[in-house]
Formats: sequence, structure tokens, C-alpha cells
Amino acid sequence: MALMPIKFDLAKRVKLAQTLWLLYWLSVMAGILIFSMGIFFKIELRKRSEMMDNNESHFVPNLLILVGLVACGVNAFGGKVCHDSLDTIKFSKWKPMLRTYMCGCVVFCITLFVAALLCFLMQISLHFALAEGLKNGMKYYKDTDTPGRCFMKRTLDMTQIEFRCCGNNNYKDWFEIQWISNRYLDFSNEEVKARVQSNVEGKYLMESVPFSCCNPGSPRPCIQHHLTNNSAHYSYDHHTEDLNIWTRGCREALVSYYGGMMNSIGAFVLLFIIMQAIVTVGLQYLTTSLETLADPESPESESEGWLLEKSVKETLSDIMTKIKSLFKGNQVQEGDAEAAPT
Repeated sequence: MALMPIKFDLAKRVKLAQTLWLLYWLSVMAGILIFSMGIFFKIELRKRSEMMDNNESHFVPNLLILVGLVACGVNAFGGKVCHDSLDTIKFSKWKPMLRTYMCGCVVFCITLFVAALLCFLMQISLHFALAEGLKNGMKYYKDTDTPGRCFMKRTLDMTQIEFRCCGNNNYKDWFEIQWISNRYLDFSNEEVKARVQSNVEGKYLMESVPFSCCNPGSPRPCIQHHLTNNSAHYSYDHHTEDLNIWTRGCREALVSYYGGMMNSIGAFVLLFIIMQAIVTVGLQYLTTSLETLADPESPESESEGWLLEKSVKETLSDIMTKIKSLFKGNQVQEGDAEAAPT
């Protein structure tokens, strides 16, 4: 017995075909949007790849680009089938490939679900990649004359300005590294010499942050040096007063930015899966209703469409039987091939 049968007359078939045609072309537009989001996501990862420990995965944006292109092709084909479905001669040329097309649509929906799932899961790996990448990037901040690192200062400064953040976890991360190059230090100065000699690794450390950490919205001129020394500034207490630098860490800011982007893309892909499932089910009803016309010579005759020709249990049983027979057929062919030389 067929699963979820529905009676159709000509008017219902025409209405269904027109609705599906519209939905398929809306799906093509959605596929273009997914493709565009994949491109945008890939560009955003490329822009800050220096701060991601060089381990950021482009698999997710590449997958989005691929499924966006496939969505355009799959849904354009479906729209063409719906357009030709009311013409018996035109529809007859599509009938042999519709079963394969339906199976392809199911596989495509599974691929879309995997892409959406990866969008949500990628945030975990991104968190660790940024933690290590920002830490290394801050170490290379001073290497403006070193090939391969000369743009790190600009990248970090622009990131801190754009995302209103400072350091990896917070602004105190800058206290633990030497972010001023030795070429700009006067080693004849006793203070500089004493600070370098007091450090075990011979680094010039200070309680200061780069200019890009300054908050331009603060009414007080930016205090970026001697941040924890209250006596170095007039009417200043770093424990109680709101600092006029960004206190949020850049890792948190970037994870929030990329996480929001990936959540939006993942949610859109999930909605697209629902839309794709609706048009696939609709096309199944349309094709089965055309195949079961009471009078094939008369398009106005009634017909019956269904979701599955048999029950779910019987359909799964048939699929398993076909898979087993295919597997046995391959084993027989291998046995014949081995027996032939003997």
C-alpha cells in the first residue's frame, strides 16, 4: 500500500507544478546566497590567517561554496522538470532520470546537514587556533623588519582597533612580551639597560600596551604606559578607575565575531534543508500523480500521487535486498575472475 496517497485532478497538478517551479527558483537564489556566504567566510578567514596559528580550516567555507554551486544546478534542473511536467511529450524525456535525481536530492540534503553541523562545530577548533595564533602574533609584533612577519604589527593593530580589543585574553598579555624592537631601544640609557638586565631572558618588558589598545571614546588622554603605576599619573587608580584602553581580549572578540557568522550560516543552511525537503517531496507527488493518470491520453483525468509506493518498512526491506544482491553479484564476478586464469 502506498504511503500518504493524495488524489489529484488537473487543477491540483497545475497548481502544484507552478508552486514547485517558484520554490525551485527561490532555492536557486538561496544556493547563490550560500555560495556567496562561503566566499565571504573564506575571505574573512584569509584576512586574519596570520593570527590563527596557520591551522585554520578552509574546509567549511570550501564546502559551503561547493554546496551552493550544487544547489543552483540541482534546483535549476528541478525547476525545468516542473515547467515541462504539464506537457506529456516534454515530461517523457525527464522520466528515466527522475529516480536518480530523487536519490541525489536525498544525498544532497544529507550533505547540507553535515555542512550546517560543521559550521557549529568549527567554533571549537577556531577557539584553540586563535588562542595559539594570537599568542605567537603578539611575539612577532616587533619584527617589522623580518621577512614573513613584517605585516604582523599592522594586522594586530587593525584587529585591536576594529574589534575594540587588547591582547589575547586581556591587555595584561602585553606586559609579558617584548613588543618594542631592539632597534628602537637606546641601550646606552641606564633605565633601558637595567630593565633588560633584570629579565632572565634579556627582554625589555614593561607595563604598557600598543596605541591600538586605546579607547578613543575615553575623555582622558590615553594612558598606555605604566598602567599599574598609580604614582606615574595624576589622579589615577588602575584598581578602581575605568581604564581608557580596551579590556576585552581579542580572542574573545574574534571568536564572538566568527561564531556569530558561523551560527548565522548554519541556521540558514538548516532552513534551506527544510525548503529542499519540501520541494523534493512535492516533486515526488507531482511525478507519481503524472505516472498514475487514469487515462494517459487525457491530461484532465484524475490520478493519485504518493510519497512512497510501499510502506516505509517494505521500502527499506527492498533497498536492503537490492544492496545484498548487488554485493553478492560483485562477489560472483570476483570469483569468476579468479577462476578464469586457473
